Amino acid sequence: MAIVQPQPTAEDGRRRIRLDSPVDRHHVGDLEISTKAEVDAAIERARAAQAEWAARPVAERARVLRNVVDVLVRRREEIVEQVRAETGKPRAEALTIEVVPACDFVNFWCKRAPKDLRDEKRRLHGYLLPMKKLRIKYQPLGVVGVITPWNAPFVLSLNPVVQALLAGNSVVLKPSEVTPRSGELAVQVLHEAGVPADVVQCVHGDGETGAALVEGDVDKISFTGSVGTGRKIASSCASSLKPCTLELGGKDAMIVCADADLERAASGAAYLSMFNSGQVCLSVERIYVVEPVADEFIRLLKEKVSALRYGSEDGDVGPLFFDKQMDVVSGHLKDATNKGAEVLVGGSRVSGDGLFFQPTVVVNATHDMELMTEETFGPIATVMRVRDEDEAIRMANDCQYGLGGSVFTRDAAKAERIGGQLTTGSVVHNDAAVIYGVPEAPFGGRKNSGVGQVNGLDSLRGFTHAQPILLTRGSPKGESVWYPYTDKTIRNLDGLIRYGFGNKFLRKLLS
Repeated sequence: MAIVQPQPTAEDGRRRIRLDSPVDRHHVGDLEISTKAEVDAAIERARAAQAEWAARPVAERARVLRNVVDVLVRRREEIVEQVRAETGKPRAEALTIEVVPACDFVNFWCKRAPKDLRDEKRRLHGYLLPMKKLRIKYQPLGVVGVITPWNAPFVLSLNPVVQALLAGNSVVLKPSEVTPRSGELAVQVLHEAGVPADVVQCVHGDGETGAALVEGDVDKISFTGSVGTGRKIASSCASSLKPCTLELGGKDAMIVCADADLERAASGAAYLSMFNSGQVCLSVERIYVVEPVADEFIRLLKEKVSALRYGSEDGDVGPLFFDKQMDVVSGHLKDATNKGAEVLVGGSRVSGDGLFFQPTVVVNATHDMELMTEETFGPIATVMRVRDEDEAIRMANDCQYGLGGSVFTRDAAKAERIGGQLTTGSVVHNDAAVIYGVPEAPFGGRKNSGVGQVNGLDSLRGFTHAQPILLTRGSPKGESVWYPYTDKTIRNLDGLIRYGFGNKFLRKLLS
C-alpha cells in the first residue's frame, strides 16, 4: 500500500488516507486516521491497564508472550500475505525479513527477560562495604509509545513492543501510514497470544498522529524512521524530559580488501544493496574497493546484478514501497550521472504502473554526489575505487551517518582491526545487515543514525528505570559523619584519606 494520498476531510470530520498497491497501484482501501482525542484515550486506557500487567511476575509475562511464537507459526501465511499486499516484496523476503526474525526475537527475549529484569545484588567496593548493601530494581517506565517504519513493518513493530511488554510496560503502537495493516497485525498477534487488549493498542495515522503520541502522557518513545522525524521527536521529548530511543537512517559502507573472496564479495554486494529493494537502514549504499581488485570485483558485480529478476511480484527485487521514494532514488542517480558517474546496469524506473526500479550498478562515484552522501534507500550498488584500505576507512568515515559497516577480507583479524576504526554503530565481517537479527548485539547508530540502542543484553532494561536501593547493614545508632561535628570526626576523615587512600596497599583493598 505504498501510494499514500491524503483524502479531504470527510463529512464526519475525520481525515482518511487512500492506500494503493505498489505493484500496480490499484486502490486497496482507505485508512482512517486516529484523532488526538483517540490517541489520548488509548494512552489513558494503557495507563489504567499497566499496573495490573506490571504486577505479574516477569516469568508470567514471559509465559504469555511465548505464546506469540505459536501464533506466528500458525498465522505465518497471513502475515506474509499482509506484508506483501502493502509492500509487494518477494515472498522469500517477507519470510526472511519479517517472520523468521520475529519468531527468533520473541523466543530470545522471553528466555532472557526473567534473568535480565530480576532484582540484582551489586557488591560495593571499599569503605562502604561493611556498612551498606546495594540492590537494583528494574521498574517498568509505564506507558511506552512505539512508532515504526514501512520498510519492515511487521518485525520492526513486534520487536520493540515485545521488549517493552516483557519489561512490564503497556504500549501504544503507531505503525507507518504506508504499511498500517502489518503493524496492526502485530498487535492482533499479541492479543491472540494472551496480552490484554488495553495493554497493547494500535493507533493509525500520519505525522500528526505520531506527534499526538509523542506529546501525549507516555513515559518513553521508541522510534524507527527518518532522521528528520527523529530530530522532531528528540526535540519534543527533550521539552518534557521524556526518554527516547531513535533508530534512524544509514549510508552503510562496504570495504572490499585486496585479499577478499571476490566471488562472495560481489554476491554480497548485489544482495546486500538490493534486498528489500534496497530499503533497509543497514543496506550497503557505498562500496569501496581497493584498486588492485576493483576491475574483477566490478565485472563480477555487473554479472550478478544483470541476472536479477524484477518487475513483478515473482522476481528477486520487488518494487519500492512508497511512491515518494521513487523521486529520491531517481534524483540521486541523476545527480550522480550529471557529475560523472557511469551506470553499468539498470538505472531507470520500470515502465508500467508499479513502483519498480531496475537493479542498478554505478561506478566512478565520488563524495560530491548525493548517491554517496545521502540515504538513497533503493536498489543501487554504488562503487568507488580507493588506493588502499586506509583510504577506504577515511572515505567510509566521511559521512553524516554512522549506522553500520562491513569489511570483506579473508583475514578476520584484519576485519576486526579495520572495523575498530569505523565510526559506526556496528561492523560485520564478510556480510552486512544481519547484525539487527542478532539480538545479543547492541544495535544503534552514531552521528545522524540515531540515539540509544535496541537489542543487546541491556535492551530490555532500556524499557525500565534501574532503581538503586541502598540498605544499611545491622542496626547502627548513628554515623561517623552525622551531627555534631567533633575533633574525632575530623581525625577519622583525615585518617581515611592518609592511611586508606595514601597507602598503596590499602588503596588497592578499597578499590
